[in-house]
Amino acid sequence: MKHDRIHAREPTHHGDRWSVGTIQRLDERDGHCVVTVETDGGDTVELVVTVAIRDLFVSRLEVDSHESPVGETVWYRRRGSQS
Repeated sequence: MKHDRIHAREPTHHGDRWSVGTIQRLDERDGHCVVTVETDGGDTVELVVTVAIRDLFVSRLEVDSHESPVGETVWYRRRGSQS
């Protein structure tokens, strides 16, 4: 399975290839994490990442461990896309 890419901080490489969004929810499906983000344009995008990647990017967000990452900004690339 190919996975989407997601960062808690603005990427310093190929910035034009990344989109920015706001986390709306995190769910688990089939052993993977589904991160629903709202784009700057108001659309909703579902990103599928491994649970390990979820743990990594959530740990890098500026939220306390007991706080929800909902509402936080992330940068992402959909699998197979250049943006």
